Amino acid sequence: MSVRPYTARLRHLALHGVLAIALLTPFAARADGLLVFAAASLKPSLDEILATPEAAALGGVKASYAASSQLAKQIEAGAPAALFISADRDWMDYVEQRKLVVDGTRANLLGNALVLVAPKDSTVKLDIAAGFALATALGKDGRLALAEPNSVPAGKYAKTALTRLGVWDAVAARVVSTDNVRAALNFVARAEAALGVVYRSDAVSEPAVRVVATFPDATHAPIVYPVAILAGHDTPAARRLLELLRAPAEQAIFRDHGFDAPPR
Repeated sequence: MSVRPYTARLRHLALHGVLAIALLTPFAARADGLLVFAAASLKPSLDEILATPEAAALGGVKASYAASSQLAKQIEAGAPAALFISADRDWMDYVEQRKLVVDGTRANLLGNALVLVAPKDSTVKLDIAAGFALATALGKDGRLALAEPNSVPAGKYAKTALTRLGVWDAVAARVVSTDNVRAALNFVARAEAALGVVYRSDAVSEPAVRVVATFPDATHAPIVYPVAILAGHDTPAARRLLELLRAPAEQAIFRDHGFDAPPR
C-alpha cells in the first residue's frame, strides 16, 4: 500500500470527525442551557429579563411561550423544561400532582389584573358592573376575543367574571376563542374583534389597543403566576434563575410591564 492514499484517507476521516463535532456542538450547548416554559402573557417582560447580563451569565437561558394548559401537558409528556411559570394555580397544581415539581421550589411570582380592551380608535365606553351592556357594545356583528375559556387561564378568568356579572349567556355565541391570551390581544389590535378580555400586562405591551375598563377583583379568582423548578432539572443554574426572577430588579421589570406583586 502506498503512503499517499493512506494519508489521504486519514485526512478524509479527520475532516469528517471535525465536521461531526462542529455539528454536534450547538446541540450540546443547547442541552447545557436552561429552558423555561412560561405562560404566553409573560413574553414581553420575560424576554427583557432574559436579555439582561445577569440572565446571560447563567448560560443559554431560553423561553418557550404558550398557554399554561398546553405547557403543562407538554411537561407531563416529558418536555425538557427546567422551570415552569403558569398563569394560574390550577395548571401548576396539575404538574405538581404528577410529581413533576421539585419540592420546596414552588413560589408565587406575580399577580395581574383582568381588563376589557378595544382597538385604540374605538369610542366604546363601558363601566363593568352586574348586567353591564357588553352585548350592546359589541354592535351588530362585533366579536369578543378571549383565550379558550375552559382551559386557558385568561379565558377561564374571563368566563368566570362575565358569568358572575350575568352577561356570559348574552355574549357566549359571539366569542372568538384563541389558543392563548396573546392571540386574543392580537385580534383586538388588528380590529378583527370589537372587544377582548386580556391581562393588564398584555394591554400595556400593545399600543394598538386601549383599556376600556378593569374587572373588579371580586368577579374572578385572584390572578397568580406560580413558578417552580421541574423534576430532573434541579441544578445550581436553575436555582439561580429562580432567585433572579424573584430579585427586586427583575420584579421591577415585571411591574413596568403591568404585573403586580402576587396576591397573598
